[in-house]
Amino acid sequence: MFWFPIQLSLLTASVAAVLVFIAGAVLGRIFAVRNFRGKLAAETCLMLPLVLPPSVTGFLLIIAFGTNSWIGSVYEKVFQNSIIFTPVAAVVAAAVVAFPLMFQSAKTGYGSIDPNIEAAARVEGAGEWRVFTNIALPLAGRALMTGFVLSFTRALGEFGATLMFAGNIPGVTQTMPTAIYVAIESNQMNLAYTYVGISIFISFLLLGLTYLLNRED
Repeated sequence: MFWFPIQLSLLTASVAAVLVFIAGAVLGRIFAVRNFRGKLAAETCLMLPLVLPPSVTGFLLIIAFGTNSWIGSVYEKVFQNSIIFTPVAAVVAAAVVAFPLMFQSAKTGYGSIDPNIEAAARVEGAGEWRVFTNIALPLAGRALMTGFVLSFTRALGEFGATLMFAGNIPGVTQTMPTAIYVAIESNQMNLAYTYVGISIFISFLLLGLTYLLNRED
């Protein structure tokens, strides 16, 4: 049981980071290059998980994915099980709280691209999809990778929303942050120190990677 929280945390963070990377890369592009009515309100909503108390985020996830919601009802009909208190809920919670970091990094990366480069490609006959995949993505690649690493790190350390939405079921939904919480409550300080040390080590490596990605050549 010692390794389960570590394995689940790494798996949850990995899946969440991939989902957030895809969503952030697309939405970051849209918000970086387009103006539309309600853009400020929409962007504020996307960034809210960054500043909301984790308990509020967890509560909103329960409302959005509970059995009384249409999303929760559809999920329960398809999978014959509620999403709450499952590993899937841990992934959702981690993705929601990590998304703003990916979104902001992607938006900043796309915003730093010289518009003339993309305009020249359009003049040469490139469609928007080719401009996005062949020009925007490579030029914003450093920012996108930074967002991915930061999102993974944030997802790995998620606690509050995960505790409310996914619970803390040993062998099912217990991640490293919740395992640390239980270890301290039960006065298992050696176990808590071990999990804390592993968390610090992984976070240190990932933040170091972020530094290398952003270092000037």
